[in-house]
Amino acid sequence: MSVWFYTRGDAGLLGERMKVSVASVLLMVVLASGLVACTPQPSTEVSPSPAPPVSTVPAAVEKASLTGAKVADSFGNVDFYTTADGDTLAGVADAFELSTAKLAQFNGLPVGAALVPGTKLRLIPAPGPATGARGEVTEDAHGIPVSYRIVEDDTLAGITYRFGITAKQLAEANKVPYVHEQGNTYFIRTGHLIQLQKNPVDSRSGTGATVNNSFGQPILYTTVDGDSFDSLGYKFRSTTEQLLMYNPALSAGKPIPAGTRMRLMPGEMPIDGARGTFTADADGIPLTYTTAAGDTEGQVSFRFSVVDIRSANRPLTGGAGSWYDLTDAPSGELVPGQTISIALNKPINK
Repeated sequence: MSVWFYTRGDAGLLGERMKVSVASVLLMVVLASGLVACTPQPSTEVSPSPAPPVSTVPAAVEKASLTGAKVADSFGNVDFYTTADGDTLAGVADAFELSTAKLAQFNGLPVGAALVPGTKLRLIPAPGPATGARGEVTEDAHGIPVSYRIVEDDTLAGITYRFGITAKQLAEANKVPYVHEQGNTYFIRTGHLIQLQKNPVDSRSGTGATVNNSFGQPILYTTVDGDSFDSLGYKFRSTTEQLLMYNPALSAGKPIPAGTRMRLMPGEMPIDGARGTFTADADGIPLTYTTAAGDTEGQVSFRFSVVDIRSANRPLTGGAGSWYDLTDAPSGELVPGQTISIALNKPINK
């Protein structure tokens, strides 16, 4: 099994109906023979190509005066509205935090058009290619965009604008922490089929006890009734393949028993670039790690969900950095046989 890691960057959210801004986006996917994993690293802020300047107030917040039927996506974003008596184009636009011009454009209507009761209005851009999102989309029976095939020159901003979702929601739909990186984009790559919605999950799911490490990252979870690989994947941004790798006693074809303590990181499973041994406290939180030949800072960090391994191993004197030795600084390859801290609250300072 080969495991790769990438550094992350930042992306700003924009486009009509966008609800939040997101920072630092990165990709975790499973390759045919291993993991593609992302390890957070310090980076400068970058932004994807801009979409038309618009309001950032959530479109799903509509005014009570609208009584027509609404069709929402899996995140609660209202994509369609069926008009009722008394509705006007300006009133509907205002209720869903759109400009009248945009709403008219989405529906091929004149800005001053009168609305006939029973008219189904689009609250997302009209079907077809858009700047930064020119690929083919699959829709469900209600017209909600479900999946999308990325083509050359697509951008994160274009995709989120065309389908009326945020980058954070796009990441959740694909069970990854982030969807954009500084310098190189691994999620938005030509030919990649991405999901635009998440599957329905049991309302009871995701309420079990979570154990975080000292960096605030969830590393262990105790399941409850209603948990599934989908629900836990959306919550903890892990694919089913990853969860199965971390928890080999589980099977994709069987329900997850309530009370199961699941790993949310490789942890006890050695991976390429992190094959050394480690110690943990009584709760299973890793404390120290002894390096093996070929280990790298990035892969050790990924194996134990460590945000900044150097911060737990700072020298007592001198500048920033760490006290441990590297055989190859540019690649982050560590000298084998060193015992280093992988717990921020229990640093090893030398």
